[in-house]
Amino acid sequence: MKRTSQRVTFDNGRGQKLSGILEMPTEDVRAYALFSHCFTCTKDLKASVRVSRRLAEHGIGVLRYDFTGLADSEGDFSETNFSTNCADLLAATQFLEREYESPQLLVGHSLGGTATAVMADQVPSAKAVVTIASPSSTERLAAFLDRSCPEIAREGRGKVTIGGFEFTLKKQLLDDLLSYNIEQRVGELRLPILIFHSPQDETLPYSWGLKMFDSVNSAKSFVTLDGSDHLLVKRPDDVNYVADMIQQWASRYLV
Repeated sequence: MKRTSQRVTFDNGRGQKLSGILEMPTEDVRAYALFSHCFTCTKDLKASVRVSRRLAEHGIGVLRYDFTGLADSEGDFSETNFSTNCADLLAATQFLEREYESPQLLVGHSLGGTATAVMADQVPSAKAVVTIASPSSTERLAAFLDRSCPEIAREGRGKVTIGGFEFTLKKQLLDDLLSYNIEQRVGELRLPILIFHSPQDETLPYSWGLKMFDSVNSAKSFVTLDGSDHLLVKRPDDVNYVADMIQQWASRYLV
């Protein structure tokens, strides 16, 4: 099925405009989905683009968007945290509900997947959840950032290089990450969830994906992405495999 891409903007609920791209099938839309990107990434990351477009070719309209302060979205990234990511996710779902149709499928990559799993039960229209290479704990991300730049905690702010780009981070981010018990929140999820993770993930250990799976008490499925990297860029066919698997798995829940 062919698809089209359409740029959109919407308010994040805090007076700032978020930028998104809606990937739409040219024929009837079976359902709508939301794709939330990884920490410090953007909606234009290859994995975000290609998974979203592949799902659109399967008849699913997908909104991929930039979190506050990243890429084309307004705001100061140093003032954001996991809580603002969760709020942005809800703002994106409300935009879809208002302008198109409420999303039934929620997909997230890395920290975007963790936010998706945590917030899914607050999206009444959601029927299925997918995480890709997502951490089972925000405490571990806080510890990683603290090791990478001790100045953040000591002086209140510091600079960290991630993916070749330098970001200014503030202590409020660490404090916010430490305030969440992700395993408990995921354990309260009432929706079916599909979890992807690779044993060769160089950023987030495979054990994190397994811990998230173990935390889930609702219907759950786990797919091992053997040979894949964290961003799904080393093997181009991986993104098609992920998208096709999502479509096949979610088809039993989407109407």
